[in-house]
Amino acid sequence: MENRLKSYKDLIVGQKAIELVTEIYSVSKTFPNEEKFGIVNQLNRAVVSIPANIAEGWGRESSKNYLQFLRISRGSLMEVETLILISKNLKYVDEEKFNLISNKIEEVGKIRQGLIKSIQQRITIMNN
Repeated sequence: MENRLKSYKDLIVGQKAIELVTEIYSVSKTFPNEEKFGIVNQLNRAVVSIPANIAEGWGRESSKNYLQFLRISRGSLMEVETLILISKNLKYVDEEKFNLISNKIEEVGKIRQGLIKSIQQRITIMNN
């Protein structure tokens, strides 16, 4: 994939997604033990999937493949958003932490969407 960035690690969306992973892992450690194989496991797997798919898409070296992996990361982001809402409703996450995480989710989503639009524009230009 032609790009001025040297690595997927240089992408702001990837960096922000990793920050989200760190935040989710930190908060999920405080969940009740009985959730270790329930919400905690599902939440941690979903949040790790976000930067992992961004990185995997980058590595595919094809804009169309990259878009597909960015879209997969969106699904994981929505899964995390849903699980955090459920966690708040179950009182595993307080309102302040919920708002902080929700803001990070929104930020990652907006940056990811901007990247998708940029790649789509590049594909359109290359096809014309």
